[in-house]
Amino acid sequence: MYAILDIETTGGKFNEEGITEIAIYKFDGHSIVDQFVSLVNPEKPIQQFVVKLTGINNKMLRNAPKFFEVAKRIVEITKEVTLVAHNAEFDTRILKTEFDRLGFNYERNSICTVELSRKLIPDEKSYSLGKLCKSLGIPMSDRHRASGDALATVQLFKLLLNKDTNKDITQNSIKYFDNRNVKNKINAILDGIPIKMGVYYIHNKEGKVIFIGRGNNLKSEVTKLFLKQSKRAIKIQERVDKVSYQFSGNELFNKLKYQLELETLKPKYNFKKKKKLTIQQFSHPNFIIELKGREIEENALILIENNEVVGYGYTNLSFQESKISILKSILTPIEHKELAKTIIKNYLKSNTALKIKRF
Repeated sequence: MYAILDIETTGGKFNEEGITEIAIYKFDGHSIVDQFVSLVNPEKPIQQFVVKLTGINNKMLRNAPKFFEVAKRIVEITKEVTLVAHNAEFDTRILKTEFDRLGFNYERNSICTVELSRKLIPDEKSYSLGKLCKSLGIPMSDRHRASGDALATVQLFKLLLNKDTNKDITQNSIKYFDNRNVKNKINAILDGIPIKMGVYYIHNKEGKVIFIGRGNNLKSEVTKLFLKQSKRAIKIQERVDKVSYQFSGNELFNKLKYQLELETLKPKYNFKKKKKLTIQQFSHPNFIIELKGREIEENALILIENNEVVGYGYTNLSFQESKISILKSILTPIEHKELAKTIIKNYLKSNTALKIKRF
């Protein structure tokens, strides 16, 4: 679980800034499950350049709650989660400074989407939130206001989660928190699994993925695994600490994501099968396969260029699909290209009524 936040401040000397606005969106990796957005009276004047940048002035904050009045809500919504922010060092420092003034020790693990973007989307001209979102076709509103910037960061983080084929983000965030009693662990895990198509990941207490599964009904598939009495299943049940999952939206993405991540992550308790790879070419060298996405108005796309599978991912804006340069930045690149080609070619043979755009 994550708390994606953005903070606007008064500006001023280091560690003397005050918060003027805060937005926090609790995000389970798929959707926003809770939120808190508020102006905050910093009890000090705002620097003039900040007023011009954000549009927030001293008059607007006269009747806003002071930080101590919203502190409890911030603690509640960020309890047992990983904080996510664009330039997280700044936002977490400001938040910790405010809590230090109240005599409260506020400690949370954090993820910086600037650092993640540099790693997962290399060669961008700028990694500022505004320019990066523009380059990736992520819509933004209320720039330099906490809510607008935080919502844009939610969409950016969602994209980064999809591009993180090594599952470093999930594995590193899971290992920080272990609050379940062993006795109730399995039931607690099953309560949180949805009835949707996707791929699931079994993590041990260090956060490492030890098993990957897939299915049209995630809850049913995980339940079956926990009810099995084979030696392998019992070992998984004894070592499971958490189950994470990703929705796929369609059968081809489910197969593709599952097989590719088996090759990348090599989980300890998955059977290792040799795949027979195809050397055949596609009937057309350059095309895009369009499939049903995970939610309404979202498309799932696979890009084929020069007879090679370039990447796969999701979009919900037509101009992201019409510009190949933007599309390549959004899509998750494919490392095991021959395996991907085999899966896609086999699927195309038995599913002829697909939407295909040639270019």
